[in-house]
Amino acid sequence: MSTAILTGPPVAGSPLEADLRTLGFDVRAADDPASAAELIAAVPAQERIAVVDPRFVGHLHALRLALTDPRFEAAAVPGALTAQPGARPALARALGRIPVGAGTAHLTDVLTETLTESLDREDVGLHRVELGSLVATVALTPAQREEAREAVAAVDDEAVRLRTAVKSRDGFFTTFAISPYSRYLARWCARRGLTPNQVTTASLLTALIAAGCAATGTRGGFIAAGVLLLFSFVLDCTDGQLARYSLQYSTMGAWLDATFDRAKEYAYYAGLALGAARGGDDVWALALGAMVLQTCRHVVDFSFNEANHDATANTSPTASLSDKLDSVGWTVWVRRMIVLPIGERWAMIAVLTALTTPRIVFYALLVGCALAACYTTAGRVLRSLTRRARRTDRAARALADLADSGPLAELVAGGARGRGRTGSYLAPVMAFLSAAVLLVWVIFEDDPASWLTVGVAACSALLAGAAVARPLKGALDWLVPPFFRAGEYTAILVLAARSDDPGALPAAFGLVAAVAYHHYDTVYRIRGGTGAPPRWLVRATGGAEGRVLAITVLAAALSPSGFTIALTALAVVLALLVLTESIRFWVSSGAPAVHDEGEPA
Repeated sequence: MSTAILTGPPVAGSPLEADLRTLGFDVRAADDPASAAELIAAVPAQERIAVVDPRFVGHLHALRLALTDPRFEAAAVPGALTAQPGARPALARALGRIPVGAGTAHLTDVLTETLTESLDREDVGLHRVELGSLVATVALTPAQREEAREAVAAVDDEAVRLRTAVKSRDGFFTTFAISPYSRYLARWCARRGLTPNQVTTASLLTALIAAGCAATGTRGGFIAAGVLLLFSFVLDCTDGQLARYSLQYSTMGAWLDATFDRAKEYAYYAGLALGAARGGDDVWALALGAMVLQTCRHVVDFSFNEANHDATANTSPTASLSDKLDSVGWTVWVRRMIVLPIGERWAMIAVLTALTTPRIVFYALLVGCALAACYTTAGRVLRSLTRRARRTDRAARALADLADSGPLAELVAGGARGRGRTGSYLAPVMAFLSAAVLLVWVIFEDDPASWLTVGVAACSALLAGAAVARPLKGALDWLVPPFFRAGEYTAILVLAARSDDPGALPAAFGLVAAVAYHHYDTVYRIRGGTGAPPRWLVRATGGAEGRVLAITVLAAALSPSGFTIALTALAVVLALLVLTESIRFWVSSGAPAVHDEGEPA
């Protein structure tokens, strides 16, 4: 139970107390700042505190946004503010600074505004709610109260609540084919006490059933798989809309939503590959290629965003051109569709699964994702080259964490420190050469399962170490993690594809899935503000260069069937290692709830 303290002259017949109780608050009254401070001190330290002016007039949803959103330590609208445990000391200090006696009426007449201004000056991250068409005000006279009530009656806050449950920026398919009805499904779930995490889990189970249907290899199974995949996506949209509708944000929920999306898509790829195999068509290489390409696309997104998360002095003309294109209107939707977001991608996969064959599904997926990757990466490279930005130590640390360098690269980096200039193009060039040297060799060498390949992998590791020897603050240093991911994943794919054992590719699929999960987990930890996984985990998994070196050794030392067994064992060990640590972390994580805003009211 949270506590709301009413500070100010009472208003007879006001529905405010009932609204506060509806939102789960225990309502108490205070006559002055001193008594309010005493009440706050008596409330257990782990509880949320709200301070509300009894003359508040506004929508219930305006109060809900200001007083119950878990993402913000402190939040406010006119006439109401809240402080979670982390911001309560600042609220207590603000009350303690208010003088008593003559001449202080201007500070205590609308106490909530005085406290809000004080919290705004403190470093507590005060969030001022964007009300849009919602009403929230302090009515000081009967005329103002009547006018405010008329304004409240003119706006349907439930309609606003439904509208803001939908993201303001989403793909064309999601916006026009899913969200018009999924928001009502989200409300249905909220009224029945369902949580976003439960809906997320239902989406995962639906997608896994879809993968199972695809694995049957029958036309009926493929049709059922396509339908279920689309329904899984509806649920995937619903969980986020439910979180925004009911303000049930959590770090755990964001992690489940993000990781389950990848699990659903990649499990479906595996189901398609199994179904194709039942029909005599081996498409495991295509399935693994699609997973590699999609994961590398995401790493490009993550790296670029982290590199520019808090960059200053962004003067890129490319960004200005992008803003101008967005202002045209229809180009916004075209550009969003070009990047093949999850809605368009899953719709394409579902329709092609039902109407064609797994091979055609993967061909379309590879072509579409490749074009999208070229478009987005080229645009980001141009932005990086034409901007004048100073990247921070935080950004450099995030890129280093995303690089996933192991003990060997760390050793090389330690010896190469000081030999390159921070901000130059040396890091991305070394990372590119690290991946290119390895891939050219394993692709074009007649027998890549040899000890010569191990030597090439060792040279690739040396180049990888040189790439991360200096802080990654250069204009294109965000390309270092994507180059490493492309080199590692593609090397595993090629070595498995060129093995004489047919089970090597499915084993490689499992291995890349386990490693990719580790990399996604790193991203979500950084986004949650908790930093990367512990160094012991990175060292235990070998780092990118260590895993590649180990796999080339296994390919050279073992028979094709032994190589398949080794890949399978390595996949199982890595999956258990990263999943165990990841689950332990997220279950016990104290990271703040994520910010995932819907459309402004």
